[in-house]
Amino acid sequence: MSDDAAVLTETRGRVLVITLNRPDAMNAVNTALATQLSAAIEHLDTDDGLSVGVLTGAGRGFSAGMDLKAFAAEGPPRGFGDFLTDGSRKPLIAAVEGFALAGGLEIALTCDLLVAAKGVKLGIPEVKVGLFAAGGALLRLPGRVPEAVAIEMALTGDPITAEVAHQYGLVSRLVEPGEAVATAVELAERIAANAPLSTAMSKRLIRDRTGRTEAEFWAHQAELVPEVFQSEDAKEGPRAFAEKRPPNWSGR
Repeated sequence: MSDDAAVLTETRGRVLVITLNRPDAMNAVNTALATQLSAAIEHLDTDDGLSVGVLTGAGRGFSAGMDLKAFAAEGPPRGFGDFLTDGSRKPLIAAVEGFALAGGLEIALTCDLLVAAKGVKLGIPEVKVGLFAAGGALLRLPGRVPEAVAIEMALTGDPITAEVAHQYGLVSRLVEPGEAVATAVELAERIAANAPLSTAMSKRLIRDRTGRTEAEFWAHQAELVPEVFQSEDAKEGPRAFAEKRPPNWSGR
């Protein structure tokens, strides 16, 4: 199986659909997939014509996590940690079918919203193979599900279903099998109708609130206000509203 196209991209208006493309290996992450995923995220973040990304997997599932055969031979995939640590600047939606396990769930947790099909399995089974979830799940999962649930998932390695995850709020949209991408793209298009600098900054500030007092948050936000409020899009939005027409966002 060639890894020349381990990640595919498709532009749909202002939405970039990114597909993990190692279906024969359950989209397990090796260095090729990791580096191509990072390149796709860089493309999303630097292209002014793009506002939102949708991240999904080819074949029967999202991703089974790290490629253990490659790990045994070469060590951890190079470049994977960069994505798991930094994510994307612009909004990113995970569209999950089948399963998102181990590093696969950690990829999904790096996204801002998670759309999943009924019956999807979500888990961090690393403890079953002598590892632990070192790609961000132990940091992010307790903020997306009750802490006791996160601890149980981490210590037993057992997955939960998308239905249960939806009840906890981890899954924002629960859909019929086969509908995850279409629903995620529809949601992405709703986001992309808004000003791209505004949505990216809203995402950043929600993330940046963690660990700050209210006073610290207000001070941090004040430093960032000019970046959006003095932009070309901040002039275009009110002008389009006054002229009763759709805004023409430039992302600048």
